[in-house]
Amino acid sequence: MSWYLPVPQYADKATGTTWRVSRAWFDKKPGNYVLEVVSQGRTRALRGAYLRQGRFELVPLDDPELPALRAEAQEGELITYRPHRRAVVRAEGRYIKIFRPGQAIASAERCARMDILLDAGGTFTTPRILRSSEDVIAFSTVPGPTLNELSEDDYTTSDESFARAWEKWARSWVALLSVPPGNAARSVLNSLPLRSAEVEAAYLWRCVNRWLRHFENVPEMSPQVSALRAAAEDVTTNLLRTAPDPLVWSHGDLHSKQIIVVDDRSPLGLLDFDEGAQAEAARDLAKMDVRLELHRRRNDLSSARYLTAHNQVLAVAQELHVNPDRFHAYSDTIWLREALVPLPGRLAMATAVLDERAKHYQTTEA
Repeated sequence: MSWYLPVPQYADKATGTTWRVSRAWFDKKPGNYVLEVVSQGRTRALRGAYLRQGRFELVPLDDPELPALRAEAQEGELITYRPHRRAVVRAEGRYIKIFRPGQAIASAERCARMDILLDAGGTFTTPRILRSSEDVIAFSTVPGPTLNELSEDDYTTSDESFARAWEKWARSWVALLSVPPGNAARSVLNSLPLRSAEVEAAYLWRCVNRWLRHFENVPEMSPQVSALRAAAEDVTTNLLRTAPDPLVWSHGDLHSKQIIVVDDRSPLGLLDFDEGAQAEAARDLAKMDVRLELHRRRNDLSSARYLTAHNQVLAVAQELHVNPDRFHAYSDTIWLREALVPLPGRLAMATAVLDERAKHYQTTEA
């Protein structure tokens, strides 16, 4: 039995289409996976799929947990889909998020209040809510390329304009988190979930235990199981051993695909507030930095552009007086979570990074 996804592509015999796995999650039974897949060929299509005991099967768009999906998918192109959890459709002039029934209400309320927080610094613009229901939210688009798209564009985006875009993000992020919140902004901030280091550690262990349920009884995975347990102990101990930095507003899923460069004169666009919370500034910055390194290691980002963006992240951390120990602790936490993603090569790559980082810390402390 193949306990990890053996290859990134699968053929659907019913349609004759080959699908590439773009994202994967563990299903309930060991050896089974829930997938997001993209068709290979001239016409791009995105779907959900199962891999159960080695058998590949597409998920019907009549997802019983997402009853609005089929109708909303007719409006445009499905661009993100975690079966039974959430989906995003790109349509003309808007993006449509599909949730489980009832789950869109709190998300819409949170997004509607983000302007109160973001207007404090006048540094970011956000999509407008065009319509919402208990399981659907439609947002306006924010025109312009994302920082990620700029990083992949070597033809029309010069290194200088790439650097200016990241400098603008750095100034904007510092300005946003440096402005003391007024009464209205403080009220919004206090209403958000708390993602303290203790909460983060508990969530990490839930992810680790889910991974262990799939692999701890597989003899050939014994070395990886032992190594992962030890890494989880070290990472959580390190996360909790030093005093936390002050809590601030946290985006929760900050990476270069969430930042839009509108034009030179306008504020940057900022997307997706579903994971908004109260947390240490290090949490968002570490997430941004880890994603940049992932892109570099997958050759989606040149080393030179990686350093440009990475140095801006570090500069923001310094400007916001982020304790380097907290930045490193959150970075290790995020790398460990990357090790738990069931995609080919991800476990080996992420654990190798953690080993490199541990040796670097030991050398620095010595």
